[in-house]
Amino acid sequence: MALRIGVDTGGTFTDICLYDTDRNELRVFKISSTPEDPGKAIIDGVSELLRIAGASGGGFADISYFAHGTTVGTNALLTETGARTGLLTTRGFRDLLELARGRRPKLYDLQADKPAPLVPRDLRLEVTERVRHDGTVRTPLDEQEVREQIRRLRDQGVEAVAVCLLYSYVLPGHERHLARWIEEEFPGAYVSLSSDVLPEFREYERLSTVVANAYLGPKVSGYLARLRERLGEKGLAAQPYVTQSNGGVVSFAEAEKYPVRMVLSGPSTGVVGAARLASAAGHPDIITFDMGGTSTDVSLVQRGAPRTSSGLDLDGRAIRTAMLDIHTVGAGGGSVARLDSGGLLKVGPKSAGAFPGPACYGHGDLPTVTDANVVLQVLNPEYFLGGRMKIDPEASRRAVGTLATELGMSIEDTAQGIIRVVTANMARAIRVISVQRGHDPRDYVMVPFGGAGPLHASRLAAELGMTTILVPESPGALSALGLLLTDVRSDFSRTAVMPLGTGEAGDVAAVFAELDAQAGRWFEASDIEERARGTRRQMDLRYAGQNHELTVAFPAGPVTAESVAAALDDFAAAHERAYGYANPGNPIQAVTFRVQAWGEIDARPSSSPVVGGRPEGEQPRKRAVYLPELGGFHECLVHDRAALAPGTVVEGPAIVEQMDTTTLVLPGSTAEVDAHRNLVIHL
Repeated sequence: MALRIGVDTGGTFTDICLYDTDRNELRVFKISSTPEDPGKAIIDGVSELLRIAGASGGGFADISYFAHGTTVGTNALLTETGARTGLLTTRGFRDLLELARGRRPKLYDLQADKPAPLVPRDLRLEVTERVRHDGTVRTPLDEQEVREQIRRLRDQGVEAVAVCLLYSYVLPGHERHLARWIEEEFPGAYVSLSSDVLPEFREYERLSTVVANAYLGPKVSGYLARLRERLGEKGLAAQPYVTQSNGGVVSFAEAEKYPVRMVLSGPSTGVVGAARLASAAGHPDIITFDMGGTSTDVSLVQRGAPRTSSGLDLDGRAIRTAMLDIHTVGAGGGSVARLDSGGLLKVGPKSAGAFPGPACYGHGDLPTVTDANVVLQVLNPEYFLGGRMKIDPEASRRAVGTLATELGMSIEDTAQGIIRVVTANMARAIRVISVQRGHDPRDYVMVPFGGAGPLHASRLAAELGMTTILVPESPGALSALGLLLTDVRSDFSRTAVMPLGTGEAGDVAAVFAELDAQAGRWFEASDIEERARGTRRQMDLRYAGQNHELTVAFPAGPVTAESVAAALDDFAAAHERAYGYANPGNPIQAVTFRVQAWGEIDARPSSSPVVGGRPEGEQPRKRAVYLPELGGFHECLVHDRAALAPGTVVEGPAIVEQMDTTTLVLPGSTAEVDAHRNLVIHL
């Protein structure tokens, strides 16, 4: 028996997918997350799914591939619970971490504060050295001074040391010397070099990123080490992988070196999974909508390829690393509804999480989005997870009722108001990654997933004018399934500012040759076979004088005048799409060169998930559901997803239930099961 496991840890539930390559059988499972010890839910959930699948002897020894998506790093940044970190930087740059770009967080809010720096000022120490922009050394390192500064950090009890020297992306030698001296003076410290983490220009962004990497290092590496040990004790012999923000996976060991690359670890594989499933069904242009218990993540996919980004600002801190272009808002099933100081209804970003969770879980009393759906009976008012989790509908009514009393509205209208507000929040998020970047959402198919995605997809699509929704076979566990569909991947980059024209093909070829060599060394170190290797080139380009770049693909094969010309044409088209104009004839600069390298995995799942449920053809039930379109409660057919064979058409209004999610089909809409067992809704 050869088993492949994907585990995605969310704020409320941990999702697990198991693929048996011998039987071509795919199973999914959900278990409540354990935020205080995420590894516990992983071990318990995998053990239970192995038992259900009939694996022998505990089953962990039969696992040939194990991949994990985690929010440990993201949560440590957001809650500021990382390691005590020190910084060594070029003299004169000590305060750059606080000065940042000099922008106010909110232009018209005089009380808005910037986030506290991850390294306090007394732990930010300067060293005497200076490298010029061309890589020549103006002031050499003072070894004695550097060793004294390292000892100061050691004596102040830091766990991690970030190193960021001026122009180290051009000349990394000084940072390499510091790393060696830290190892000698402060053995055991977690060391992070900016020339390794982000060999790109823009000093503040590079500094902020390497500080975040060091800040997360001890916590993430400790978590992964403990999880690897527990998996080994259970009998796992295969090398475990963890997903990165770029949508690919790497070994635990590599992830421990670059934890900042895991900031979007969980959401990224959901986008990869959605892109593959939708493309197979004939829908290469999609907008993904991942709504879980705590947040909503949205992304745009064109021609089957997720869009990429060079970074984001997380809670006011710059994080620059290769990642999928995902926008996140605090809108999930556990998002708490409240009245603001002006008496207006607000939903999120605060979440009830896994514990106490929504009021219907029986542990809390705050009204959440999930409670609103229970009150409206869009969600099953008796149980979740196919009957494994009983709920308390009266607790939901009490929680929403408290808010209704304050508003002077009925409980049902208040619950529907919660749904309207959270829908508006999510619509704004989708407009950020579509309308604001020159894409009309009406030209795309929505692919909802996560435990709450299909539940809200129809109303969200209607808000945006979208007409088609594709609900995958097992949307509640799509991020975990995506872990079984994604590749091993790493990204390499280097800033080399130069004018770009067809006459500079030789200079371009030299930089790409250097990055290709790095990718080759990574292939060898990762034991990726020649037949499974793949690379893709990109360039960050701008018009001379601009301060921001656009990333365009660079053609494969030898670098020639023709391939450079093709990249220039792509830049002009991208600039016109993003800004509404292009400047033919204006000089163009190449800024940063990028190479994406990946190793294709074997044995991707090709079967439909086994999730339990009723046999195909069994008659649906009925339930009164509150639908404002029809003036109140209306008897709706409730279909079991497992009973819907390909070709089945469901007329709205209707509810489609399954173990991992619930889908709402609005009045006037139809839902048809396609040949891939996706549920395609036409509004």
